[in-house]
Amino acid sequence: MRTQLGRVLALGLALTATVALTGTADAAAPAAPRAAAAAAPAALFGANVTVFDPAMPVDDIQAALDATHAQLVDAEMGTTRRAFLFKPGVYGTAENPLQIKVGYYTEIAGLGAAPTDVVINGKVEVYNRCLTEGGAGNCLALVNFWRTLSNLSININTAGQDGCRSSANFWAVSQAVSMRRLNITGGGLSLMDYCTAGPQFASGGFIADSRLPAVTNGSQQQWLTRNTEVAGWSNGVWNQVFAGVVGAPDDAGFPNPPYTTLDRTPVSREKPYLFTDARGRYQVRVPSAQRNTRGVSWGAGLTPGRTLPLSDFFVATPASGVNEINRALRNGKHLLLTPGLYDIAKSIKVDRANTVVLGIGHATLTAVGGATPVVVGDAPGIVVAGVTIDAGLVTSKHLLKVGTKKGKSKRDNPTTLSDVYFRVGGPHVGKVQVALQINSDDVLIDHTWVWRGDHGVEGFTDTQRWNTNIGRNGVVVNGDRVTATGLFVEHFQQYNTIWNGEDGTVILYQNELPYDPPTQADWMNGKVEGWAGYKVSNKVRRHTLWGGGVYVFNQNNPSIHTENGFEVPTRSLVKLHHIMTVNLSAGTVDHVVNGVGGPADSTNVGAPVYIAEYPTL
Repeated sequence: MRTQLGRVLALGLALTATVALTGTADAAAPAAPRAAAAAAPAALFGANVTVFDPAMPVDDIQAALDATHAQLVDAEMGTTRRAFLFKPGVYGTAENPLQIKVGYYTEIAGLGAAPTDVVINGKVEVYNRCLTEGGAGNCLALVNFWRTLSNLSININTAGQDGCRSSANFWAVSQAVSMRRLNITGGGLSLMDYCTAGPQFASGGFIADSRLPAVTNGSQQQWLTRNTEVAGWSNGVWNQVFAGVVGAPDDAGFPNPPYTTLDRTPVSREKPYLFTDARGRYQVRVPSAQRNTRGVSWGAGLTPGRTLPLSDFFVATPASGVNEINRALRNGKHLLLTPGLYDIAKSIKVDRANTVVLGIGHATLTAVGGATPVVVGDAPGIVVAGVTIDAGLVTSKHLLKVGTKKGKSKRDNPTTLSDVYFRVGGPHVGKVQVALQINSDDVLIDHTWVWRGDHGVEGFTDTQRWNTNIGRNGVVVNGDRVTATGLFVEHFQQYNTIWNGEDGTVILYQNELPYDPPTQADWMNGKVEGWAGYKVSNKVRRHTLWGGGVYVFNQNNPSIHTENGFEVPTRSLVKLHHIMTVNLSAGTVDHVVNGVGGPADSTNVGAPVYIAEYPTL
């Protein structure tokens, strides 16, 4: 998302208009307290996974979590990956609640078969990050990326917190952060932190399969809530999308407020999750695909799907070789990637129907020597979840490729990508032609962030980044009947997203154009000024987008123009609902879509240009 300059310039405008509210390198992992350290099942998952038991002293659990948060709260481009898993039971008391703060590359998850099996009496929170003046200034949530919270209950208890902090459970995050399978009671949930330097921006997130109290969206610029139950929802900035949500706000007043509401989610599959059975054995629940759903998957009992014992998985660590991983996959194993950094010099090949690849603790695969780290076949039911894939120093053709051709229909059992994230630059130089390419039919993308870094620790100026961190396209979809619920794609050097397949459906699309083209000549599509953030091929006859935004912040050269935010064929069955462009203080998008709407320029910084329906009804 936006670097600090752009964030600060746009902050006051949008907050004033819409909110009505009463990289450092990592050190070695800190030693955990004795009780927590003893709980880490090193033989199963390695030293980067800690498993807590409700019999452990709350103070010991708190100390272990606090130590990791202190290490990772500022480690935006760091190398440590951690997962904290909670066995079924109750943690914290009314007098001594468990107050969890979640830093970068950290997963907090319950090990129950249902979210109600693990109860946290206390809070699980993310606050604004303060970036200047020794950690006292420029406090915001716009770079609070890469963290996961799932499969547990939070009984909000604010004992011991000050007046402001006691007003809500704060989850002030941006891209590559998911909340899944949560049951939150006892207080309100705020998706921004209004206690650290007052209300400040946050920039995007994702909730699925959860029961929530009243939610204050506040300054979140874009957000997708899917298959959830909410007691209420307030505020919004640009795109707030709801699909299959019980209690979702009505969207009849769009764009005031900027809500987009679908009664049901057309295609969904919940993310696989670890749990322990009655005998304490580790299992993986793999939810089945569903159609036209509303509300949580676990309301009437166990989430529909199948259960796999952990013994069916090859449990990989960063020391595992790709040949070893591929041999296990060929021999019928599923794959669990434990937390850490994996150098991938040849493709991990996932070809067998219904294979599960599950990463925990933000396991990160880095392309080496121009490899494509993951190649998924055309077989039905393959699931890849919880994995981050980084471009490497040598240009890769792809980072993840699904299918080599259009295969047989998988309508009832789609290939699924859940919480799969991509990075080109940031922690190191990255080069790729296309980050994610989908050739197969019937694929479900359930939350992804495909990011060519607008900032990082590579030590570049913006002009140098343009010529060094190479990423032509973020997402290219060639298959038919591909659905995306939560598609975030940013900063690529040509079209960020190209959709060539028929019957595509996207529910929430968020895009920022690249910050760093040096000149207009560097940002030309033939004779057209710039590349649209979202391109549907001229041959496509049926396509639907619900809730889309393209943002411009050409900080390297504010004189640069982009002709259209969206480019689509003008046909009655190519439908865009609730789309917008917005200027974040530099550059111009001349039109929202196909020469219609706009401009988003320096005369309306921070004020979106909306089109409710295209083609106009």
